[in-house]
Amino acid sequence: MDPAILLAGVTKTFGTTKAVCNLDLCVPRGALYGFIGPNGAGKTTSIRMMMAILFPDVGELTVLGHSSARDAKNRIGYLPEERGVYRRMRVGAFLTYMARLKDVPEAEVGSRVKGSLDRVGLLGTERKRCDELSKGMQQKVQLAAAIVHAPALLILDEPFSGLDPVSRRQLRDLILEEHRRGATVLFSTHVMPQAEEICQHVVMIHEGRKVLDEPLATIRRRYDPRTIRFDPLHPEIDPTLALARVAGVERVDRVDGGFDVRLALGTEPGSAIQRITAAVAPARIEIARPRLEDVFIQIVSEGGAADRTAVTARDPLVPAAAR
Repeated sequence: MDPAILLAGVTKTFGTTKAVCNLDLCVPRGALYGFIGPNGAGKTTSIRMMMAILFPDVGELTVLGHSSARDAKNRIGYLPEERGVYRRMRVGAFLTYMARLKDVPEAEVGSRVKGSLDRVGLLGTERKRCDELSKGMQQKVQLAAAIVHAPALLILDEPFSGLDPVSRRQLRDLILEEHRRGATVLFSTHVMPQAEEICQHVVMIHEGRKVLDEPLATIRRRYDPRTIRFDPLHPEIDPTLALARVAGVERVDRVDGGFDVRLALGTEPGSAIQRITAAVAPARIEIARPRLEDVFIQIVSEGGAADRTAVTARDPLVPAAAR
């Protein structure tokens, strides 16, 4: 089966600036991908090319098996970075209009609109005008429009921007529900902890180039920081010296009311944990997961883009022409 999204050697230039440079990307159908990187990395430009809003200078691109997203528009849900609803329209009328644009059967339009509003927590706002809603609520209306037709592919560009914590959690749960339904989800953000919370696979770009393309579990194994998170059972006692004397411990740092115990290269974490707990009684002790922000900083500081051939060659869904 063709991947949901395939980019092969895609480049986009604006004047003298290369916004996207020789980008390869393969998103399998049914996947949940995080598309991450700092502001200005080229994420939104890449998404606009996927959506046929912009066109690449060089390279090939397919979406749901088509050379243009326009040929599959009724199967795609899109939440752009720049929010926009028809402000003078009432919420119900706006969503009805969007459902009909996406060829939702007329007999299902009413129930789809009501169901979408319920899922984003706005049931009962159908008679309100869009410009009567807060910016966060307008964003929810636009998200409802993106899912009203049960899309096969859902592309979300910075979906959490401007939302309060309760709304962010609600949106996170909705994204996961859409994925369980069978939708392919591409979730773009510069807030990397959000991608860690949601995504199974991460594609990281920097200055228009892909620097990482791996399952999240693989990233955590590969970029293991060899750090043990430790909280002492008796917080009034400073365990720094006792921990520093444990075999295999390279450094001890006080962090957020606890301690990060950095292990020397080659030290087996399980054995180190046994030695640490024998030296100092713990209230909590665990292997610290590497954060995507730390991984990004490490990659960039070590010389930038990862070897693109090495990354794509491992993916059997990428055709030979794209490698």
